Amino acid sequence: MKKLLSIFLVVTLISLPFLSMAQGASGKNDAEAKKILDAVSAKFKAFKTVQAKFSLKIENGSGKSLGSKSGSVSMKGTKYLIKINGQDIYSDGSAVWSYDKSSNEVTVNKIDPSSNSITPQKLFTNFYDKDFLYKLNGDVKEGGKTLKEIELTPIDKTRPFHKVLIYVENATIYTTKIFEKTGTRFTYSINNIKTDASITDASFVFDEKKYPGVEVVDLR
Repeated sequence: MKKLLSIFLVVTLISLPFLSMAQGASGKNDAEAKKILDAVSAKFKAFKTVQAKFSLKIENGSGKSLGSKSGSVSMKGTKYLIKINGQDIYSDGSAVWSYDKSSNEVTVNKIDPSSNSITPQKLFTNFYDKDFLYKLNGDVKEGGKTLKEIELTPIDKTRPFHKVLIYVENATIYTTKIFEKTGTRFTYSINNIKTDASITDASFVFDEKKYPGVEVVDLR
């Protein structure tokens, strides 16, 4: 389940393996869908900071629940902090600390600026133009809201999923559904969003002093 972190935040948060950038796009995209996605990107870029709580629901192809998780994400510029069920991921924009509470171990990796790695911030910007073909399916009622449903299909057909649905209102993504080829479905929902709050830069750096006895695996 730890590997699920890498998808976060198409909701926002946080990462199935499909998020590595595909090279080159082909096919025709829906202009109305692009207009909505571009608005999401522009709105996100205008915020100084973003804090959000999210939930993750996992189901099989028949709709039977396979489990659920909840977590939070904070973002400031290129910095981010993700917390989800016993695992915290810190990044100050140059390094990433992945802390496992159960083992009291943290793994540190250096960020390669030239790589196509995905961060929570990138999921709210222009990832869709390189990775997907997309179209607007129409309006969907959910939780008292009228949301725009946008369907994305991966350009790289070797990816483990075949479809992603995102639900948008007022340039904000509220729900993301990922459909794997195996039939497994992942649903990420944003429960609360706060913007432009004051967050210190130190909040995005793992502080070993706060975790006595922590084992550090430094791969930088």
